[in-house]
Amino acid sequence: MNRLIENATLLTVDPTDTVYPAAPLAMAGDRLVGVGTVPDGFVPDETVDGTDHLVLPGLVNAHTHIPMALFRNYADDLPFWPWLMERIKPMEDHLSAEHVYAGTRLGVLELLQAGVTSFLDMYFFMDQVARGVEESGIRACLCGGLLDPNPELGAFLFKEATHLHDTWHGKAGGRLTVQLGPHSPYLCSAGYLKEAAQEAQRRNIGLHIHVSESREEVANSRGAHGKTPVQYLADLGVLERPTAAAHCVHVDEADQSLLAEYQVKVLHNPTSNLKLANGVAPIPQLLAKGVTVALGTDGHASNNNVNLFEELHLAALLHKGIQADAEAVPAATAIRMATLNGAKALGLEHEIGSLEVGKKADVIMLDARKPHYWPRHNPVAAVTYSAQAADVRHVFINGEWVVKDYAVQTLDPEAVLQEGEALAQDLVRRATA
Repeated sequence: MNRLIENATLLTVDPTDTVYPAAPLAMAGDRLVGVGTVPDGFVPDETVDGTDHLVLPGLVNAHTHIPMALFRNYADDLPFWPWLMERIKPMEDHLSAEHVYAGTRLGVLELLQAGVTSFLDMYFFMDQVARGVEESGIRACLCGGLLDPNPELGAFLFKEATHLHDTWHGKAGGRLTVQLGPHSPYLCSAGYLKEAAQEAQRRNIGLHIHVSESREEVANSRGAHGKTPVQYLADLGVLERPTAAAHCVHVDEADQSLLAEYQVKVLHNPTSNLKLANGVAPIPQLLAKGVTVALGTDGHASNNNVNLFEELHLAALLHKGIQADAEAVPAATAIRMATLNGAKALGLEHEIGSLEVGKKADVIMLDARKPHYWPRHNPVAAVTYSAQAADVRHVFINGEWVVKDYAVQTLDPEAVLQEGEALAQDLVRRATA
């Protein structure tokens, strides 16, 4: 089907951050065929009025554990390690496929309503996450979580992760891709990390991993290996694969140079890092070294929502205050972190992340008739500093309506909410019995 959005303000996130006022956007099937102009001979089957709307590429949430929607508001105001080992891990020990499917549906409903069209996820029972992705119409890169506290569990999870790739990579109309997700240097042995990197090389896919999230992690790595987690991964050869590294909060200048050298995509999760008192990643320094920085929310247990507009706002503001530099992360840079840089983290920058002819028609429309968009001095600043998830009126993925007039078209919200509540309470009962 041919669809035409008319008279909208387009924020393209193209190489020059072009903004088109009162302009058209043409979609033919699942591709963009006109950005700012309508191609000759294009006849729309449907026209969407974009008057008083801002149109952007769909947001990319580059680090999630989306089934953890069931954990929302359960383990708050705790230090990182007690939070992880005493509250979160006991819940995860009782997870079933049914829990993960319900949590996925709840999390994806929230993502879509907030204008996120793609996400990068690492968790368990990932076939259930894939099932939720397929049904909902969202785009995702999924990674089976890998850790080896004992050889039996490590082998089982590795088999599950590779089976996920064999079963789901390229499926759901091309909306689903699969990488490998070794959890972290502290939950994976050296041999296991090497095995993951070698398997990723054989399959020509990337890795998604947590790195240098907490001070304790870095201190333990120095004690155990005589080097930081980043240096350790580099020495093991892990970073030779395309790597998306979540957090990177405690990375010194040598680490930053290694991340740049290996073209690691850093996944910045400002809310999660603040909530767990892990600190603030040195994003301006990483950007200055040429590192690609994307934005993520992390899981609901360490953030409480997957609203990428909050991360976009915080990324633009936080570093200004930390650096005492009002230009530390400009508005346009923050938007790029939430769109094109996220696409790069998923290995999909040639398909999504910007409004350019030939790319997938993953598009969101913000209702700018609301008072926080007025007066209309600068649409880029408006998105970075004023826009809210509740402003997302329409969402297209692969050129198809997924959210229309604020309503998700692919899921039954009431059924998702009730199912999520029931399964979350069931999980708590199991974990605390």
